[in-house]
Amino acid sequence: MAGSSLPENVELLRTRVINSGSDYPHQYPGIDNSFNLEEFKKNFKVKFQRLSKHSCEFDLIGVDASIANAFRRIMIAEVPTMAIEKVYVQNNTSIIHDEVLAHRLGLIPIKADPNEFEYLTEESGPTDLNTLVFRLKKKCEFNPDAAKDETDPKKKYINSYVYSGDLVWEPKGNQEERFANDPPRPVHDDIVIAKLRPGQEVEMELHCQKGVGREHAKWSPVATASYRLLPEITILKPITGQDAEDFKKCFVDGVIEVVKENGVKTAKVVNPRKDTVSREVLRHEKFDGKVRLTRVRDHFICK
Repeated sequence: MAGSSLPENVELLRTRVINSGSDYPHQYPGIDNSFNLEEFKKNFKVKFQRLSKHSCEFDLIGVDASIANAFRRIMIAEVPTMAIEKVYVQNNTSIIHDEVLAHRLGLIPIKADPNEFEYLTEESGPTDLNTLVFRLKKKCEFNPDAAKDETDPKKKYINSYVYSGDLVWEPKGNQEERFANDPPRPVHDDIVIAKLRPGQEVEMELHCQKGVGREHAKWSPVATASYRLLPEITILKPITGQDAEDFKKCFVDGVIEVVKENGVKTAKVVNPRKDTVSREVLRHEKFDGKVRLTRVRDHFICK
């Protein structure tokens, strides 16, 4: 080929293939990606790293990217939740159109166990087994106790804001008994739905029903669901002395620590999952050939 040798082109092609992201059996030398159920059972692990009221972080270990992505898509689109589906407007004199107000209401996360409800069908219609009913009624008025020069709307007016906490649950059938210990309600009480001024009011009935994210995002139980491969930092040659301190500064806090080994300061990898993959260390010639930055191909950090 004109202008370049054959080995260079072969190496370029090999690099493109490796970086293409194709994952199928025998794609990489020495690694067999063909699916085997017994091997999957033996190697697959789920480890929760952090679990709070509104978020979690866990590791999927021993799976292919397609499996990790399947978990992500299931969380987004297949896990049922309860959300406001029907909005019956009795009165709305706010500046927000009925359709926009209904859309906002639909996106308010509702704390209710979807396992306690059935899916609404055309044949069944709304019942206490498939529908939660909320009432929203609020009217704005002047605050007679406010100072004449007051400018803060929250002090100058009464009910100047409509919040998600203003939704009032109206039990139907035996719902009051079924949910006596944990009444359905919005997850957050401080979501602003609308702003009102004196003379404006909203009054409506809201029907909350069971659904999944693939039908509409309001039923998705997660705001975001993502994953990344676990970073892998391998020190190939000892990094000591001042170089160890400089090496530590190339990473965010907690990834590298400098320890004493036989009285010599030495760099050690302590927590690669904190690494932001900045690759700052590759900018420094003194670390050439001393470190390898890769990722663990079957270890996914999910958030």
